[in-house]
Amino acid sequence: MTYDYESNKILVVDDEVDLEPLICQRFRKKIRDGKYNFLFAHHGLEALSKLLEHPETGIILCDINMPEMDGLTLLSKLKELKNPALKTVIVSAYGDMDNIRTAMNRGAFDFLTKPINFEDLEITIEKTLEEIRQLRQSLEEHDQLISIQQDLITAREIQHAILPKVFPPFPDRKDFDIYGAMNAAKEVGGDFYDFFMIDNDRLGFVIGDVSGKGIPAAIFMAVSRTLIRATGLKGMPASECICYANKLLCNESISCMFVTVFYGILNMANGELEYVNAGHNPPYLLDLNGTIKTLDMTNGKILGCIEECNFDSKTIQLNPGQTLLLYTDGVTEAFNMQYETFSNQRLEELIKDSAGSTLEGIIKKILDEVNIFSAGAPQSDDITLLAVRYQGKQ
Repeated sequence: MTYDYESNKILVVDDEVDLEPLICQRFRKKIRDGKYNFLFAHHGLEALSKLLEHPETGIILCDINMPEMDGLTLLSKLKELKNPALKTVIVSAYGDMDNIRTAMNRGAFDFLTKPINFEDLEITIEKTLEEIRQLRQSLEEHDQLISIQQDLITAREIQHAILPKVFPPFPDRKDFDIYGAMNAAKEVGGDFYDFFMIDNDRLGFVIGDVSGKGIPAAIFMAVSRTLIRATGLKGMPASECICYANKLLCNESISCMFVTVFYGILNMANGELEYVNAGHNPPYLLDLNGTIKTLDMTNGKILGCIEECNFDSKTIQLNPGQTLLLYTDGVTEAFNMQYETFSNQRLEELIKDSAGSTLEGIIKKILDEVNIFSAGAPQSDDITLLAVRYQGKQ
């Protein structure tokens, strides 16, 4: 709905035939300049008809005692319109205070007494018009906020649609398992995870955390995820993939935005994992016996800041049954009501206790424990987890 801030139509409802020429004469300059636009009706029924013709009318100057439909009845009808930007000013004799009081109780904005003091009338009109302008502006801003909220909901749906959410994603594959989840702190988030088959033997997977929150982070997240996926599908080594993606992101980055990324390529034929850590939290490697360790860093810088930057990769050997858990700092830095963080220590204990669990079970257990820990405290950051388990040739 669009509101006309400049609407200045004033409907005068009074059965006195001499009032129309008096008002037109008194306000002729403002009428000529377009500041006031007067309409006239002689009773309530005619006033309602005029409102249908001119729904943008802002002020009704209304007498109380009129034929066919009096002012008090008209007020009741106007209330049914539920138009907060339509203000009624009652005009009646000074001795008619009981009716004036009734009119105010029925929703009249203000009142004037007869005989009309035109200076007082002008002050009242100006005050009422200003009230209407402010109210209409508030209504328009409210509509804009509702529209933005709807856009955010749509953006959230789009963002979730581009993240994998069907598990198991490759039901015919028995040589690996994978599961991921993301809980955004706001309507849209800056975290992401993704995975894809590069060829029949190699699985590419990535987790990322964009700086900042909200719409800018969500857009940068979508660009980062798309670039890494498109580059990774070409089959180039992990270091070359991240180097190329970084150059493109540096050209797209605005407001000093950046993203931390862990990108890995797991070879199902032999369990070899090649990876690049570009400033991200080091993932945990979980053995079947509950032993865990973090993967070594690769001295990689964050993406999107330095265009001419090389990224080293490392290679490790995974044994059948080993699980790699990737996460963003929204997990370890989740706050409770005492401003304590969930911490790496709590996360590590959960991972150790999860040996032998399904990947879905591990991730849901972590999410549940984070929610219990931070109960009552607002979520300050996106929470994202991705788990990969190498099963070996079956």
